[in-house]
Order: sequence, then C-alpha cells, then structure tokens
Amino acid sequence: MDALPLDLSNPAVKFYLALVRLQVLTPLSLLINVAAIITCAFVANPSIAGVARLHPTSITPNSHAISAYVGLIWLGQLGYCVLLVFARKEETKKAMVNAVGLALVFANVVMALWAVAFVMQWFLLSTILQGILLLLLLFSNIALLIYHQPVSSRPLDTALIHAPLRFFLILPLNILFALCLFIALGLSYTPTPPGPPRDPNDYHAMSAFGVVLCTNLLSLVVIAVRRDIVCCVAATWLAVSLWTARPKPASVYMTAIIFTVLHPLALVVAICYRQCFPQTTRIALTGDERALHPNADGHPNVERGPREVDDETWG
Repeated sequence: MDALPLDLSNPAVKFYLALVRLQVLTPLSLLINVAAIITCAFVANPSIAGVARLHPTSITPNSHAISAYVGLIWLGQLGYCVLLVFARKEETKKAMVNAVGLALVFANVVMALWAVAFVMQWFLLSTILQGILLLLLLFSNIALLIYHQPVSSRPLDTALIHAPLRFFLILPLNILFALCLFIALGLSYTPTPPGPPRDPNDYHAMSAFGVVLCTNLLSLVVIAVRRDIVCCVAATWLAVSLWTARPKPASVYMTAIIFTVLHPLALVVAICYRQCFPQTTRIALTGDERALHPNADGHPNVERGPREVDDETWG
C-alpha cells in the first residue's frame, strides 16, 4: 500500500487534521446532546422535569427557566460550530483546537448520557456524569483564560468561543451537580402537593443554603474581579430559576433573591471603578535615573508595562 502524500509528523499537518476532526465531531456531538435532551424532556415518561418533581429538593430550579438557559447554550454552540468552519485567523483556530479541543465534544456526549441516566433515575450515575462534565468544562475555560484570553481585535472569539463555554460551565457548577448530589444522598422530600413538605426538616435547608451561598459567592467574585458580563447573566439567570420555583425554605429563597440583585450590582460597580480609577503604569525609558538605581528596598523603580491582554474585553 502506497504511503499517504502527507507528512503526518509535520506540526502544521497535525494541526489541520485536528481542526478537521473538530469540524466533524463538534456538530455531531451537539446533535447528540440536543436529540437526547429533547427526547428525555418531551418523549420520556417521566421526563426530566417529571423526575425533578418526583424528587423535589430545596435547590430544584424552575424547569422553564432552565429549558430556556439550555436553549441559549445550544444557540451559542451552533455559532461556535459555524466559526469552526469559517475561522480564518490563526489565533482563533488555535483557541478552538488547543484550548477547547475535544473537551466540548465529550461534554456534549456526557450531557446526553446524563439526561438518559436522570430520567432512568440512576442518580448516582447522573451525579458522576455531572462531575465529569464539570471537569471537562473547567479544563476548557481555564485553558481559554490562561492561553487565549478574549481581546477587542477578535470579538467573534469572545461571542462564539468564550461566552458559550462559560455559559455551559455555570449550569453544572451552580445547579445540576448539586441537584443530582442532593437526590443521590437522599436530601429530597416526598412531594405533598400543594404546598411545602409536612415536616420542615425534610427541606434540609442548611445544606441547601450552604450550596446556594457558596456557588453564588464564587460567581460574585469572578464577576467583580473579571468584570465578566457572561458570568453575571448566567449566575443571575440561575438565581432567578431558584427563587421562582416554589416551595423553598426561607434561607434559600432570600439568598437567591439577594444574589439576583448582587450579581448585576457587582458588575456595574466593578466597571465604574475601572473607569474612575484606571490602572496607570509607567515604562522605564533609556536615561531614566529612577530606573537605574534601586530604591531603599533594593528593587529597581521600574514598573511593569501594559498588559498584553486588554481586560476590558473580558466577558
């Protein structure tokens, strides 16, 4: 058999083949994700929402709000698939191949498997799958943050790569992983429609309060430090999905409402602070004696130059 007229050891050839592989597998994995979730949401009996009603917890969200959220994730991923095919900038291609890579493909498949496991009421398996999903999306988002931060010269990268990945990450981080874990650990109550459970202890209010508080505090820190609009929208959306689903213990209900206000407020304050107190840096020029002589601490009076990445484009 004749050898292929390609040098597969060439880095450029490897990169091209990796890009082609993503162009095929990413839309296919998205289709699997969409088909599985739609089937489990509208065809299966009980459906995803039906299983959630059979095993209500203090952190069970509003199913309609989560459905709209997932639809927005799909829309963002559709744009990502289009960008995979039509991207021309090398940095954009590197971000999709090296930072996102097959992690998004696996994440879509894992999400589809989770939908099946959840409607089958295999809650331990669904919790494990949500943990795997969380790790995959954390890897992609951290890689994007470190190696391919969004810049103003590539707005499509921000809109179609960073935003969908971050939006996808916050769903298991703030809601789904904890929800599956609560049900698997028996921290749910027997539904007694209409109204709350007969025994208030069935709420497991302190555990639910701790989860809601910690996840939202993490989101709040990211929003304030990074001025992250995407994280703000996602975290606020999920907070609304919590307090609009009743019944809820007062601690969870009030915490969700408070963070619904705090997330956008933190974003506005962070942006205003950035505008009012811009970070000024000085660059040492040739002949500047202050840069040539150390100060009393033994360190030169040279400050760092401007950052390579513009912070204002984050989010």
